[in-house]
Amino acid sequence: MGYTSFGEFARILRIKRHEVLGDMAKKLGTSLAFLSAVENGRKNIPASWYKVLVSEYDLSDNEQQELKEAIEESKLQFKIVPKSAGKIQRRAALVFQRAFDDMDDETALKVIEIINKGGKP
Repeated sequence: MGYTSFGEFARILRIKRHEVLGDMAKKLGTSLAFLSAVENGRKNIPASWYKVLVSEYDLSDNEQQELKEAIEESKLQFKIVPKSAGKIQRRAALVFQRAFDDMDDETALKVIEIINKGGKP
């Protein structure tokens, strides 16, 4: 398995700062093995890491935005909390969940387009 977007961001950040994986793991308060697993998409990114990386590496506004996007793109799980959702919205979420793994890129792009238009095909 290759690096996730977060893994690529972290690796480039280390290279720019002349650090190795162990240096970053120490700053994040984790093991080298766990950081490696996160970078390779085998583990979720702990929520606390964003603030630590911004602080420890004094990230610019642009780098902070890149980091946010990399974290979002690297998530292993997504959570929908349908507290105020109606019956149809709940059904749509379940249908989407079931179809997600088998969805091709063309269909995914159509779904994105529909959602971005406010649900109007």
